[in-house]
Amino acid sequence: MRIRYAIILPSILLVLMFVDHNARAQKPSSVTDPAFQELKARAEKGDPEAQVALGLKYAEREDYAEAVKWYRKAADQGNAEAQNNLAVMYANGQGVPQDYAEAVKWFRKAAGQGFPRAQHDLAVMYANGQGVPQDYAEAYKWFNLAASQGDASASADRNKLALSMTPDQIAEGQRRSSAFVPRNSSPIPTDKPSSSSIAPKSSGSGFFISQDGYLLTNLHVVEGSSKIVIQTKQGTCAAQVVRADAANDIALLKVSGSFQPLPVASSRSVKLGDAIFTIGFPNIGVQGVEPKLTKGDISSLGGIQDDPRHFQVSLPVQPGNSGGPLINLYGNVIGIVSAKLNDLAMLKLTGSLPQNVSYALKGSFINAFLETVPELASKLKASNANVDRKFEDVVKEAQSSVVLILVY
Repeated sequence: MRIRYAIILPSILLVLMFVDHNARAQKPSSVTDPAFQELKARAEKGDPEAQVALGLKYAEREDYAEAVKWYRKAADQGNAEAQNNLAVMYANGQGVPQDYAEAVKWFRKAAGQGFPRAQHDLAVMYANGQGVPQDYAEAYKWFNLAASQGDASASADRNKLALSMTPDQIAEGQRRSSAFVPRNSSPIPTDKPSSSSIAPKSSGSGFFISQDGYLLTNLHVVEGSSKIVIQTKQGTCAAQVVRADAANDIALLKVSGSFQPLPVASSRSVKLGDAIFTIGFPNIGVQGVEPKLTKGDISSLGGIQDDPRHFQVSLPVQPGNSGGPLINLYGNVIGIVSAKLNDLAMLKLTGSLPQNVSYALKGSFINAFLETVPELASKLKASNANVDRKFEDVVKEAQSSVVLILVY
């Protein structure tokens, strides 16, 4: 059944331009007002913030063609608010012929920079199939991203949309939102952009297992990539996929250089309740690129529906933690963080939200995969003995081995 946002869409679009600036409560500035003239002078000199403000002034006086003119100038310089407002004009047919495809184009540019209002309205376009093919998973993605920035309407609309989605569609929407990395604001290029100006399409975590640059992550982190970049404390370097196991969602990557590896241990001795932790790079667009540590316990020796390949862990993992190491207190990798329960799917299924339910592929399955790469055998680090160590020392060792993976 098609979700109808006929009321939400026009009301949201109109609110974006006027309510946020209290324009309805104020008398539009006169063109002879010295402040208006000063603003226009700044706009004419190319100041994008002044151009946006001037566009708003013209929108107040319902001179939409002039508003569009100034929004476009700022939008072409990469200003997200201007891109969003220009999209509004196209969606409403104000100052330009109504054109949903063009609205989507500008919403997408602003949403891609992390602008939450544009993310919400782009979601609406996908939910309605206006200017783009209807795609609930993509709509869910953008609602989810806007909601993560505190947009209450996006959270409500995401939950409303989820009622008409299958669990697989919701999972795909969550996967897409977890892969999102906002790009920096920059002018729209007139020539072909350099590779350094292209934003990554997703990110994840990984960890070195050999001194000469072999590392592990989840296959879903790097699948479909045209370029993979590893970011370490020493800088960035390009990586190549050497081997992959789709059934267990593992990818072996290789970079050039010398690094601090972690040992991958058998998981046969792991017990229920064992303390574990992970270090990774969740939600880098919001939380930044410094490594984040989370601690928990082994909650079950089986995964979803008792899958023997996985541990259930109480780690509070987030999008971007995928591919990070699951480490015990001796500094051994006993698994690789790979998934968490779908909150909304479980809410629909059970009527309650899961609390810190995540999964990690067991170390024994990782080692079985590594045995398919004979040249690695002599390069893998031996497991640490089960001897008590200072937790800060274990963390420091792990931190030097965990890397941010950027996927293009």
